[in-house]
Amino acid sequence: MQLIPVFLLISCCCFGQIETPEINSIQRKIDALEQSKEILKTELEAAKLNWIQHQIKKIGVPSSDNIEEVINHLAFSLSYNEEHEQANWVMHVILPAISDGNATRSNDFREDPLVTTGTSLEQDYFLKEKKPDGKYKYDGFGYDRGHLAPSADFRWSEQALSESYFYSNMSPQIGDFNRYKWAELENWMREYVTKNNTSLVILTAPILSDDLDKIERGINKVSIPKYFVKAALDIENNRGIGFILPHEKIERPLEYFAVSIDSVESTMGYDLFSNLTDSLENKIEAETPYLEWLPESQKDDIMAISLKSLPKGAVNTQRVNGIMNDGRKHIVCGNVVSTKKHKKGHVFINLDKKFPNQVFSLSIFESNIKNFDYEPEIYLINKQVCFKGEIGEYGNTPNMILEHSKQIKLLEEY
Repeated sequence: MQLIPVFLLISCCCFGQIETPEINSIQRKIDALEQSKEILKTELEAAKLNWIQHQIKKIGVPSSDNIEEVINHLAFSLSYNEEHEQANWVMHVILPAISDGNATRSNDFREDPLVTTGTSLEQDYFLKEKKPDGKYKYDGFGYDRGHLAPSADFRWSEQALSESYFYSNMSPQIGDFNRYKWAELENWMREYVTKNNTSLVILTAPILSDDLDKIERGINKVSIPKYFVKAALDIENNRGIGFILPHEKIERPLEYFAVSIDSVESTMGYDLFSNLTDSLENKIEAETPYLEWLPESQKDDIMAISLKSLPKGAVNTQRVNGIMNDGRKHIVCGNVVSTKKHKKGHVFINLDKKFPNQVFSLSIFESNIKNFDYEPEIYLINKQVCFKGEIGEYGNTPNMILEHSKQIKLLEEY
């Protein structure tokens, strides 16, 4: 009887032992494969970084009459302007690898060791003081450290992403610009790459001039640009586009700032992609095919009707923000891109842009449907229409309430 507990203990120990020569052999093979996988991933990243530098050299960095030192990092190149303490331009490449990249913001802002004259630094944007509890008290100067080559474009490489936090890649940007329209433009570029499974060569720059204000509280007195530009080149599909954005809070849709690459070159005073053949350069750089660059969610959106095409006194959807809530009746004309009839009988109409990017909406409440001898949600869709009434606001979007069909007239009827 005394042997039973000992036998049970030995049996339990033997039963719990899962290591055998066969199991250990398989595990060693798995470990070796994982190690090989990590080595291959490192080699793949290095190959991609080498390819990026090859592409930049092949296409050609911006050239001008000025003599500039070109600084090459792992995934981007730049020319630094010591007078303004920021880059003249930054060129990088967005790869399709961003779709499955998982590197996150490193926030390791630091000076660029390759800029021999020194770059801007943290104290050019804010001061911080460590409090007794270990936390920091920040005293900001009113500007974000705005990336020229955005860190999210490098989320497939921790090395490249970290280098995007060099101060040579920063320009001072107000928050209402950096966090909204500028960020939206950056997202446009990434979505284009993912949607088309192609790479993009991107040129980003502040427009620098002698009359710019400075961040006076900063150590290096960094210049505050009035405009920023971005140009994108899709070599595989022979496409290119440029954008010139005022450095301010922007309400208008991005496509209204789309220009040809030629226009960006004229604004900057550079030949942007200097090694392109003349025939390819002439084809790509003169075009402004903004529809090909719209995100999927905006593919059915339409540019506002030109003011020259509208009846006297009428405005398009880009002019309504300045006349909201003034108590007067206005004529607003646009393209009816979407309509919806609510289950309670209300009808909602969007001009030029669909939800959630709507720029002007109209509401017909169920109680007023009797004043229409047609179904507005069906009759008006895909037509150019003018509406007359007071312009209010609904959900931060300019809105007009329609009570009668007399407030509506097709543009072709004027």
